[in-house]
Amino acid sequence: MRAGALLFSAALGFAVLAGCARKSALVKFDPLQNAYDTEPDWNDAQRIIPLNYEEAQGKQIFYEQCVWCHADQTPAGPSNRSNVTPAPPLWNDGATLNSLSDAFLEKFTAQGGTAMGKSAMMPAYGQTLTPEEIRAVVAYARAIAVPALRATSRPGQK
Repeated sequence: MRAGALLFSAALGFAVLAGCARKSALVKFDPLQNAYDTEPDWNDAQRIIPLNYEEAQGKQIFYEQCVWCHADQTPAGPSNRSNVTPAPPLWNDGATLNSLSDAFLEKFTAQGGTAMGKSAMMPAYGQTLTPEEIRAVVAYARAIAVPALRATSRPGQK
């Protein structure tokens, strides 16, 4: 009886060890799997950008408040951007926005263009949006920026 139990235990141990030696299939990381929301790249609709919760909140606010001047297309069709002088930057324009700090973009959004010595066409959203909502809109811009903002090269305060 003991010999049978010992033989069974040895066989079971061998089977377990043999299973460990098998190569497992490579699991590919899918950044969209854990995304709270997504946004198609404005320059390449085949590329989908994953958004975290804060960025997704910023996306919602952007499409309610900002899309009319900071995108070429809106849910209703062409934007009003071409009628504004100077034309406001596209919200995915990393070449322009990456040189500006988050603090500057937040202050500009809260106080508006006139207070910041820029276009009077940019309204002040400080009474309309909370500081958290303004930060979310900036986070959304950072998420969709082309070229992307590198975390290691965050812009200085402007």
